[in-house]
Amino acid sequence: MKTLGFVHTSATLVPLFQDLAKTHLAGVETFNIVDDSLIKDVIKKGKLMPNTAARVVKHIQAAEEAGADAILVTCSSIGRAIETAATLCTVPVIRVDQAMADEAVQMGENIGVIATLPTTLEPTSDLVKRRAEKAGKDVNIISKLCEGAFEALMSGDAAKHDEMVASVLKELMETVDVILLAQASMARVVDGLSADEKRVPILASPPIAMAALAKTFLNQK
Repeated sequence: MKTLGFVHTSATLVPLFQDLAKTHLAGVETFNIVDDSLIKDVIKKGKLMPNTAARVVKHIQAAEEAGADAILVTCSSIGRAIETAATLCTVPVIRVDQAMADEAVQMGENIGVIATLPTTLEPTSDLVKRRAEKAGKDVNIISKLCEGAFEALMSGDAAKHDEMVASVLKELMETVDVILLAQASMARVVDGLSADEKRVPILASPPIAMAALAKTFLNQK
């Protein structure tokens, strides 16, 4: 039996990915490594610092040592550290947003990226740019930050967060072919939009990443 290791920067993501694992990876064992101090440090410093990146790498190496046949890191803000760790491990190490970026690149030239944190917006936009270059495609990336939405969510005002994200989504849909959600926490806002309001495809990374893992790394159907 194969084993998938998750590395999270928030415990709230554990049940989401456990449910997705049941759907896409039946029969695969999973385990979780969680360290929310990583994302807290990135937010506090405004970027991924070298000492935080080093801790990310250590967690990923620990997942390999624990027996993972593949490792999925579920936070987009630490993407560069994930890519560094991938060069140091003997098992596949996957960014949660890579499959989503690849899918978006194939869907259109004008690609929107939306986030509630600048520390997530920049790494995801950069990833899309680099995946497009690898695919030999010219794309126009339009990045939008929902200013204040993250703070609203953290203060307990989920309704305000959802309203702000929905407003930016609708604005962005006017100018792009596809939209990427840089944070999984925004997916529920999309679920609240009507079919008519979803004028372009809106992609969330968790289900796309798990489906890609099933096909590519763990040989599941």
